[in-house]
Amino acid sequence: MDIKNSRAFVTGANRGLGRRFTAELLARGAAKVYAGARDPGTVDLPGVVPVRLDVTDPASVAEAAAAAPDVTLLINNAGISTHTRLTDGDMANVRLEMETHYFGTLEVTRAFAPKLAANGGAILNVLSVLSWVHYPDYGAYSAAKAAAWAMTNVIRQELAPSGVAVTALHVGYLDTDMAHYVDPADKTDPAVVAAAALDGVQAGIPEVLADERSRNAKTGLSGGLELMYPHVFTPAGE
Repeated sequence: MDIKNSRAFVTGANRGLGRRFTAELLARGAAKVYAGARDPGTVDLPGVVPVRLDVTDPASVAEAAAAAPDVTLLINNAGISTHTRLTDGDMANVRLEMETHYFGTLEVTRAFAPKLAANGGAILNVLSVLSWVHYPDYGAYSAAKAAAWAMTNVIRQELAPSGVAVTALHVGYLDTDMAHYVDPADKTDPAVVAAAALDGVQAGIPEVLADERSRNAKTGLSGGLELMYPHVFTPAGE
């Protein structure tokens, strides 16, 4: 799809990658950008339409979709990271991660899908390198993003007959508040990632691997668990 003159809705648009998406859409000539946030007063980019949206609240999702009937591009970006382990972490956090990344993304997608089909549109789902490789300190996040990847692959097939294209974005650490604790050398500029993702949407690419970490992880899926988690598995014969 053509980003210029598109009418986009970005979830979690008030900070981090979402804010970068919003800015990039405006720079590329989007006709309208709806900026979804739990507190629309925190949206500070001029030229956008702030919309109250809590992706974990179905009523809020329905209201947001009703407020944006002309959307042609949906960017499911809203997310959290609670750093919760699965076997001994707070179950409330585990459920919150799944409610946000999986059920929230699906709820928003279901609300906007008819509009996108009618208007001729596309969806971009922000996933993660942790959709493919999973570690204890990111247990809840990894499980939710893996579920979101599976969901993305399914809705791509379900929506194809209606002409709605679906792109998945995979990326590692970004230079945002969510990864404030990470060495800057290990983080990617979110502006670069937003640009690459929108290039992928424009080209109709099903998956955008925005950094080397994601490309390596995707390749590693064919290498077996022993290669992906060598600290767990003892090589045969030892």
